[in-house]
Amino acid sequence: MSFRPAPFRHTLLALTIAFAGHAGLAHAEVYQLPSGPLAATLNQIASQAGVTLSIDPALTEGKRSAPVSGDYEAVEALNQALRGTGLQLQGGNGGAYSLAPAAEAAMALPDVTVTASEQAAETAWGPTRGYLANRTATGTKTDTPLLETPRSISVATREQMQDRKVQNLDDAVRYMPGVIASSYGSDSRADWMKIRGFEPIQMLDGLPLPKGSYAMPKLETWNLERVAVLRGPASAVYGQTPPGGLVDAVSRRPQAESSHEVQVQVGNYNHKQISFDSTGKIDDEGRFLYRFSGTGRDSGTVIEHMDDQRFNLAPSLTWNIADDSKLTLLGQFNRDDTGGTSQFLPLQGTKLSTPAGKVDYHKNLGDPDWEFYDKTFYALGYAFEHRINDTWQFNQNLRYSKLELDNQIITAGNWVGAVDDDGTLQRGANIYDQNIRHFAVDNNFQANFNTAEVEHTLLLGIDYQRVNTDYRWQYGAAPASNIKNPIYGQDFSNVSYRAYQNYNQKNRNVGLYLQDQMSLDAWRLTLGGRWDRVDSDAVFYNADNYKDSRRDSQFSGNASLSYVFESGFVPYISYAESFQAEQGGILSDYDADFNAHKGEVFEPSTGKQYELGVKYQPVGSDILLSAAVYDLTRQNIVTTSTGGATEPVREVQVRGLELEATGNITDNLKLTAAYTYTNSKMTKVADPRDKNRALPLTPEHQASIWADYDWSVGPLAGFSIGFGTRFIGSSDNVGVGNLAWTEKEYGHSSAYTVYDAAVRYDLGQLDASLRGASVSLNANNLFDKEYLATCDGFYCYAGDPRRVTASLDYKW
Repeated sequence: MSFRPAPFRHTLLALTIAFAGHAGLAHAEVYQLPSGPLAATLNQIASQAGVTLSIDPALTEGKRSAPVSGDYEAVEALNQALRGTGLQLQGGNGGAYSLAPAAEAAMALPDVTVTASEQAAETAWGPTRGYLANRTATGTKTDTPLLETPRSISVATREQMQDRKVQNLDDAVRYMPGVIASSYGSDSRADWMKIRGFEPIQMLDGLPLPKGSYAMPKLETWNLERVAVLRGPASAVYGQTPPGGLVDAVSRRPQAESSHEVQVQVGNYNHKQISFDSTGKIDDEGRFLYRFSGTGRDSGTVIEHMDDQRFNLAPSLTWNIADDSKLTLLGQFNRDDTGGTSQFLPLQGTKLSTPAGKVDYHKNLGDPDWEFYDKTFYALGYAFEHRINDTWQFNQNLRYSKLELDNQIITAGNWVGAVDDDGTLQRGANIYDQNIRHFAVDNNFQANFNTAEVEHTLLLGIDYQRVNTDYRWQYGAAPASNIKNPIYGQDFSNVSYRAYQNYNQKNRNVGLYLQDQMSLDAWRLTLGGRWDRVDSDAVFYNADNYKDSRRDSQFSGNASLSYVFESGFVPYISYAESFQAEQGGILSDYDADFNAHKGEVFEPSTGKQYELGVKYQPVGSDILLSAAVYDLTRQNIVTTSTGGATEPVREVQVRGLELEATGNITDNLKLTAAYTYTNSKMTKVADPRDKNRALPLTPEHQASIWADYDWSVGPLAGFSIGFGTRFIGSSDNVGVGNLAWTEKEYGHSSAYTVYDAAVRYDLGQLDASLRGASVSLNANNLFDKEYLATCDGFYCYAGDPRRVTASLDYKW
């Protein structure tokens, strides 16, 4: 029997308010822009710096910019790009600029004072303007224009997350192509998503996060500056990653300009939450900068008698050691006390009819007196950068994190016949305990140099990971209940448990990588390779303490070629590989009582992908259009059946098409839209009945669009509205090898469409004394559509019902 740790006290919000009350303690940007089409480079600098620049295409046609490398204010950066072009900036009215031939400049540039907010050029790790991120380090580890990155990457910016009031990573990525968010419906425990058919790894500030079977950090999105999704393999840069892709989150980091924010929320299901964020200088010189963010939540959930409580703190400190050296300390603490809102619902009463009637998706079919999900996550690390000279720069990212989970949850039957005609429900009792200790460090040298006419951004690195996982899953028959009238407070002391999983596994991974991003005129060629060695040692306590170990080494490569047209049109082709060590292993040598006596660590899975795509950002615009087709293959993927057995699938193939449009169409209208077509099939399997079956949770079609409009003038000045719709197509989700004892239609999930909406008002429009304050009302699944997110042939999982949140924000 497991004993539940002491739950949160209901003073959680008061504690968060106290932290918020103490959070008010108290530039030129670094540019690394290679030579490129002049108009595109100038527009990029102007857009990022908030400078108005008018360009006559006749003046820039056929001209290329000079490289811009170093610390510059906005106007200085523009002048650097104009070196050798015969053009210069010309001042105009209202602080706007235009171009003129150097010998014919109509007037000298006026004296200007560029404030911090005006001169802050975008970097891959910093704030963005609106919905479009112009730069990213996802997939390359270097600060690269998103337009010129030859991979499928989507970015949810801080403003996009704020407009939609996202509560988790699933919320942040659900409008991106190729992504299935909340794949098991509403779940307060973790973020469950699929990218191109596979579960991604999650990364924070360039380093992987610990991940177990049910233990996941569930990042607090309030603390994030942006969330990027890379679709496709990335092992040539990051090492162990699945072929579908990864989620790369970037923390909100200390800023020199003082900024403070408090947000208070209330919503349905007794949702109450307060969040705060404060950043600025500690000393007058700005050598030390701080940031302190946090969130406290005390809420009910969509399931009766189940709470969702969170206490989160994210302190960070930047030390500007010298002009060429900077160290940023990054901390994270999460404490969650919640339950499994993604209930394991029986097929009868959801997918199948029963005389007892339909299951109410809001009813708790477990036992709140016995169930709990208590998780603690903390992490401490740093990002260090040092510019050695004009060519070389050294970077080091390091983090130690720990994840501790205690979980007891009831599953409501997993076979047809688990519900009697009178509604009596047979159930399972599950006890999960998982502790993960994770250390990761990444060191790399970056060099920017030329060889003849070719410009290089060379990356040479070595990284190391150490993961120690203790995992135990015990299962037994729980006391029966009823789907119409659940019975709580039952006696679980006589439940007989069997350990389906009980092991300790240690993984150590060292990787050496080399990448060269080359530029010749408008051509871009990237070549990369990485060698990894993985050592795995495991003790299977549920197999007579059998020990197994293995050593694997793997080379992963990538290559891409693209051409940057002056019009902003960039076609590309890429190839990438992946590999990933799988947790746990195969149990074997069973005796007559079905007790295992041997365990074997899984062989790592591998993947490869070919992708052909095009990106287009019209010159002078702030919107990015992209399209990609791909062919992806994965081998030795491991699946886990509902009965607890794990087994590898020999080969799976996924092909698809993805379309996306994201950005700021005008100063008032922001948009993100996506369409996905996915064709997946199991091509090499042990059981011939599984041949050519689609991957679970991988619909063939999906589409989404979100638009946000705000009025800056007129009688509606201060008002903003947002509206979105999400379509998820049907899918077949029966697990591998299960056709012998279930029917395919039991795992069929029907298509569904839901709508989201938001309305905001800037209270500063009412009175100048309220400047910085705003109110908003957000609704997800606006029309409260009832649907099943998925059925897997054993259980069904209800989709998110309507969630309504009212927020009061104050910034100063």
